[in-house]
Amino acid sequence: MASSTNPALDPDLDRPGSPGHELAQFGAGCFWGVELAFQRVVGVVKTEVGYSQGHVPDPTYKLVCSGKTNHVEVVRVEFDPEVCPYADLLALFWSRHDPTALNRQGGDVGAQYRSGIYYYSESQARLARESLEAKQSEYGDKKIVTEILPAKRFYRAEEYHQQYLEKGGQSAEKGCNGPIKCYG
Repeated sequence: MASSTNPALDPDLDRPGSPGHELAQFGAGCFWGVELAFQRVVGVVKTEVGYSQGHVPDPTYKLVCSGKTNHVEVVRVEFDPEVCPYADLLALFWSRHDPTALNRQGGDVGAQYRSGIYYYSESQARLARESLEAKQSEYGDKKIVTEILPAKRFYRAEEYHQQYLEKGGQSAEKGCNGPIKCYG
């Protein structure tokens, strides 16, 4: 049910562009490198970067970076689960960042860089929790801080952020495994 007072708190009601496709949202630090990694996956048909999980409608990058909105920089992925199972996306998510770092990834610090899996179905929620449990066993006593929550409204980031690293000359070709270099 939609919130009548604050749309930022509503679930993400957007739908995939094609029947049989699903959406997924991931927060794993700066969204540029995470997006490029997902762009390269066979079965991912669309990626967009944006902001989710916050409490301010229509946030801007500047506002999100102020720390006053509680939004996360996320990549929203549209994928064909017949070609790319959700579990494959989860494996890539875990490989792209340090899930034990609270509100930071490398030199990027702030709540907008927190680790999160934001699900669109109970099946995604279950698989996300199972993957976290499996990953936690690899980390032992070092606690994973990744949040697993329903996907809230997705606010598409400014156009210059979309496919940023691809626009900068890095390959988004399907199956590419070249290094991803973040700059900005």
